[in-house]
Amino acid sequence: MLKKLKQKKIWIPVMVVLLVGIGYWWNNSSNEYDISVQAEEVIRRNIIHKVNANGKIQPEEEVQISSTITAWITSITVAEGDTVQPGQLLISMDEKQYRAAYNQTLSGVKSAEAKLKQVKAQKERTESLYEKNLISKQELEQIEASFELASSQVDQAQSSLLSREDELSKTKLLAPAFGIVTSLTKEVGEMAIGGMFNPGVVMTIADLSRMEVLVDVNENDVVTVTVGDTAEIEVDAFPDTLFYGIVSEIAHTAKSMNLGSQEQVTNFKVKVKMLNPPGNIRPGMSSTVNIITEVRKDAISIPIQSLTARSENFETLAKNKKSNKDEEKYDGKEMKGNGNWKKDKKIEVVFILKDEFDGEDAPDGKKYVIVVPVDVDVDSETHYAVKSGVVMGDSIVTGSYKAISRELHHGALVSVGEGFSGLQKGTK
Repeated sequence: MLKKLKQKKIWIPVMVVLLVGIGYWWNNSSNEYDISVQAEEVIRRNIIHKVNANGKIQPEEEVQISSTITAWITSITVAEGDTVQPGQLLISMDEKQYRAAYNQTLSGVKSAEAKLKQVKAQKERTESLYEKNLISKQELEQIEASFELASSQVDQAQSSLLSREDELSKTKLLAPAFGIVTSLTKEVGEMAIGGMFNPGVVMTIADLSRMEVLVDVNENDVVTVTVGDTAEIEVDAFPDTLFYGIVSEIAHTAKSMNLGSQEQVTNFKVKVKMLNPPGNIRPGMSSTVNIITEVRKDAISIPIQSLTARSENFETLAKNKKSNKDEEKYDGKEMKGNGNWKKDKKIEVVFILKDEFDGEDAPDGKKYVIVVPVDVDVDSETHYAVKSGVVMGDSIVTGSYKAISRELHHGALVSVGEGFSGLQKGTK
């Protein structure tokens, strides 16, 4: 019994060492052949580039009714939701004080006009006497000066009357344009606070038949947006409806948020006019806008996830790897023969599946991946339009992310997973 226990103690560590060795050998010997990828066939698609932005719905035209005088509100003739016409009376305010000032000024005008009439008659008599040499020229000059002064006083009185008349008229607030009363901030009996620089808003009128979305567009995207671009509008309150609009205005001045911090964002205000807005839409509703800036019809395309970066000298690296030469790397830099480091320039590439590489056929069930530099154009949410690099019918690697970003290299052998759609044909 003791002998058997000793034999077990000997065999257990031997088995552990053997299993570790087998695992290490399997990992290194099969590393070249255990990469599994997904792929699809390169076809033509319509590539639509969209700029996404969020914002709020607002009327194209909105008028805030405010008072330039301070007075008590005596009547309000409309309520929120009412439709008003240009010139319609909206709010009346207490006019006693302003009516009294107007009447007083009007009386002053009448007095000034009466005095002018009196001086004018005196002037005419004096001129007649002067012509007959019955008075001196000095007396004539005095009466002419009195006439000019009386005339000036009439002008001043009439100007004051216009000012008082304007103040009196402002006790009645009229609708400046057609629209719907969207807000009413005062009630009868409250005081309307006037002022030229910061008047209190008492009512807001807007034309809800013409709506727009005010969105914030990032500085990197706004350069591609132009007035007249078509936009798709999604309103949170209408989850199953897609509206359309046109870019009507782009701000020329940026608006920055979180200044001085790492989260600083620079945006530009863009207005998108809604086409055929629903009647029950309301200002302030949240909205998401996709502005269509560029379209490439029937373009050769590749999936976004297929595009990656590799060293510019990928072919040399592949030959070195195939000839079992040591390839030294450090943080994206290659070591030259003399031990100095040089910059490893990266280019945009995709991986194409081939049955043959460097004169050798791929084993059964395997494919070679070939690095192909590409020049991409406009992108959609899922694909790039390609200017050059791939052609119709190429089988392009689409996954996995780990394989595309790190594992694959020029001439690597891979197995194609179930996601391969290389047999698909046609234009999408």
